[in-house]
Amino acid sequence: MSRIALVTDLGSSDLGPDVTELARHLARCGFALTTVIAESDAVLVWADRPPAPDLLESLLDRAAAGVPVLLAGPTAAAYADVPAVVEAAGIVPGPMTPVHETRLRPGPAGAAVTKRLPGDVLITDRWLSLEKVRDDVEVLLTAMSGLAAHAVMTWRPATGVGVFSIGTSAATIADQSFRLLVQRWLRHALAIAEGSPIRIGVLGYGAIGHEHNQAISRVDGLSLSAVCDQNPARIDAARTLAPDVAAFANGEDLLASSDVDLVIVSTPPSSHAEWALRAIAAGKHVVVEKPFCLTTAEADEMVAAAESADRVLAVYQNRRWDADYLTLKRLVRSGAIGEPFHYESFVGSFAHPCNYWHSDEEVSGGAIYDWGSHYLDWVLDLFTQPVADVTGSAHKRVWHDVTNADHSRVGIRFADGVEADFIHSDLAAAMKPKWYVLGTEGAIVGNWRHERVIGRNNVGNLVEDRLAASESPALLSLHAPDGSVTAVRSVTPPPEPFHRELADRLLTGAPMSVTPQGSRRNIAVMEAATISAREGGRPVTPL
Repeated sequence: MSRIALVTDLGSSDLGPDVTELARHLARCGFALTTVIAESDAVLVWADRPPAPDLLESLLDRAAAGVPVLLAGPTAAAYADVPAVVEAAGIVPGPMTPVHETRLRPGPAGAAVTKRLPGDVLITDRWLSLEKVRDDVEVLLTAMSGLAAHAVMTWRPATGVGVFSIGTSAATIADQSFRLLVQRWLRHALAIAEGSPIRIGVLGYGAIGHEHNQAISRVDGLSLSAVCDQNPARIDAARTLAPDVAAFANGEDLLASSDVDLVIVSTPPSSHAEWALRAIAAGKHVVVEKPFCLTTAEADEMVAAAESADRVLAVYQNRRWDADYLTLKRLVRSGAIGEPFHYESFVGSFAHPCNYWHSDEEVSGGAIYDWGSHYLDWVLDLFTQPVADVTGSAHKRVWHDVTNADHSRVGIRFADGVEADFIHSDLAAAMKPKWYVLGTEGAIVGNWRHERVIGRNNVGNLVEDRLAASESPALLSLHAPDGSVTAVRSVTPPPEPFHRELADRLLTGAPMSVTPQGSRRNIAVMEAATISAREGGRPVTPL
């Protein structure tokens, strides 16, 4: 584990807390943080003033000893008039740019730093332009200023000094892509290379298995090596994308394969815990389909097993990156409606539920666990404060050929008084908005779209297919206290975000957005809501 000395020498700016949060992120990436420069394997400097003589001497001594010294954010400008630093970095400083949207692109030596990033990184910041760099300086990232591409991230192996001139604002330092770039800059300077691609086996190859297969094929560092399913047609479907994939009909054979590093458990929910624990015991990393499992006891056992075995455990919360949810989250986080205090969400229609295991309470966990796996995950991602109690209700009135409830409601009361409600109904002749969120300075409404796909049949006649509302992202609008309403443009989701994060987690140690602890919290709420519904709606505190 590499030891990183973080030097924060901030006199006039208020970036200290933000840099501290970045340091915590680096610790989650597997770096050990220290305050002792002399005991470090690399030094990361965030400063807004020239170095004191003793600090300058310490930094140059470490660089001369072969220890990387990386100057980040405002440090580049603060040290621009220090000849010894400029010479060691191999740069010719230019002027500071104004604050503007900056498009970061890989430089000639930036392949490892930008690996798996889905295109350019957009950052709104100001930065010190570098007019020139010496021939022996590796340019890892560039940004345009005027008509010229300026180096903004560098590394000079001969002297052990690097510069990353982006990072002068709190918003930039909090940006996940920026944090990922800092982590990779450190790894590059420390010559930490990625391991071999992660070989993945899929246990149960249904529709979601094909989604995994497509994503794996598009993400550098992942490969599909095996599929286990008792249906030969599904094996054939997998081989349309991965022709050389090994096939198994028995799950134990998949777990025993030495060609599988990670298992995706895509079996029905009632068996998630059993298969995940078997896979961990077999030495595999594990991704579990949602819901994580059916009880908090199962979740705790899985988390403990993964931690004990030093295995990665994750839940495929794919809808965490839905365009409409990302847009809602951005609005709430930006303060567009002030402090949110009331949240409602809805999914459903008046229609017979599916006749697959999703509608069997014993296998699926019940209606609350079905769409609730997504909708309640959104609630708990948006509101991170402690949950005080949960209430639930369920109706069984029309669809008696399946065991899931026809209509269910979950109410969450947070410790600070914020309330969130979720309704899933197969008896809704009139639909509510997907989202209705009230804040102290406005509201957000997410209205369903009712779309039709128009095509032709095999003889050329017009065919219309009406999509279920849940298959289209909602249309969000922002409501102001004066009654004005503004349509909100949706955020564009990144491609294969979960699988890119998975590869980064396994190959570089970067943390994932979806954590086992967060998924466990979702199970605790759904379990509490199920108990409450069974017991007449009494408030239940999640375990």
